[in-house]
Amino acid sequence: MSDSNDSRSASLKPSGSASDGEMTRRNFLRTTAVAASGVAAMAAVLAPLRELADFPSLDQFLQKHYQEMTPPEMEKVLERIAREVERQYGLRPHVRDLKPMSGVEFVYCLNLTRCVGCRKCVHACVAENNQSRSPEIQYIRVVKMPNGTFDVEKGNHNYAPETVPQKGFFYMPVQCHQCKNPPCVKVCPVKATWQEADGITVIDYDWCIGCRYCEAACPYWARRFNFAKPSIPKDKINPEMSYLGNRPRPRGVVEKCHFCIQRTRAGRYPACLEVCPTGARKFGNILDPNSEVSYILKNKRVFVLKEEVGTLPRFFYYFDV
Repeated sequence: MSDSNDSRSASLKPSGSASDGEMTRRNFLRTTAVAASGVAAMAAVLAPLRELADFPSLDQFLQKHYQEMTPPEMEKVLERIAREVERQYGLRPHVRDLKPMSGVEFVYCLNLTRCVGCRKCVHACVAENNQSRSPEIQYIRVVKMPNGTFDVEKGNHNYAPETVPQKGFFYMPVQCHQCKNPPCVKVCPVKATWQEADGITVIDYDWCIGCRYCEAACPYWARRFNFAKPSIPKDKINPEMSYLGNRPRPRGVVEKCHFCIQRTRAGRYPACLEVCPTGARKFGNILDPNSEVSYILKNKRVFVLKEEVGTLPRFFYYFDV
């Protein structure tokens, strides 16, 4: 029976046909050639589109998800980003991929007694994180609140007095609360946003499809969508960049506060904290029992915004009294 099967198989082969190994190699080369021509055609299509809009390059289009990239693949991506920034802004940036530090979970504490509503934190954040200036995208929103209420619907986001603070009001800065139970992560259909080990919810701008589900899901108005091509003056660009942080973003993606990941994962404070003239902002590692934020959470009467929605923010408010 075996000899019969062998002879039948042999009779099915045309005279002079190549061996199985040779046929496999030939098929492989043919498939590779077709794929290469397809890639070349795609590159030809993408090139003019990139000149018209924030359309991805071929390398960016074929890039893996952040969490799947190997270190060598990430190095190639960082080099591509550096080249693109240099082409657009005329300076060579220092782009890094900073990972979470072991044994660190970041939290923010904000003393509402001390905040005077000056908005210096807002503008320091814009400058640090390479946010668009025209239109200006702001991650921090300072709300002027009437004394006696925490209902943010009664607050004013667009106050413009000659001097601050104004009598009868207190000021509540609102930004990404880096929730332990982030609704934005749950609704993202392509996993472009996720929570890292140090508590920071991040966004891969190269993976975001701009559906804005996360923006709708956030109860803290923390996410911003780039409707227009972001505009940053060349002399205002911050060259110290992080892949998941303050590298320039294209039109059509969502962005938000990320606790200045390019600073905090390198052992520095967020830009908004450093510029605060009253010391209202405190930031640190909640896993360190000797940190200032640990002391505040143990000894002050703290609260979180919209506790009833169950997001479990890592952003805490408190008063001196």
